[in-house]
Amino acid sequence: QVQLVESGGGLVQVGGSLRLSCAASGRTFSRYVMGWFRQAPGKEREFVASISWSGSLTYYADSVKGRFTISRDNAKNTVYLQMNSLKPEDTAVYYCAAATSLPLTIGQVMKTSNYDYWGQGTQVTVSS
Repeated sequence: QVQLVESGGGLVQVGGSLRLSCAASGRTFSRYVMGWFRQAPGKEREFVASISWSGSLTYYADSVKGRFTISRDNAKNTVYLQMNSLKPEDTAVYYCAAATSLPLTIGQVMKTSNYDYWGQGTQVTVSS
């Protein structure tokens, strides 16, 4: 069982930055593929970014590529999402997720159904 707790959300102006953190419980964090997803009001949850067990492979949605960076620190059981050049359309609840077994292709890491554990979410609001 893995528990995920997100933090770092908040209100930021257009063009600003935020760094989200996701702290995981358990001693097998380094075995999980980790992902960030987001859900805006009235919309489906969508993929943002994902990172492999070692951190050597990363994947991004086209909408955030070049602006967001996912990283992980396995010694701290934490995954991060650095968000720069934020836009109003980035406003959403951001969720951290962990997958115990996941083929590392963009088509698979994007699917919410491939993730076994989810955090409670953290709100990010970008004001114009």
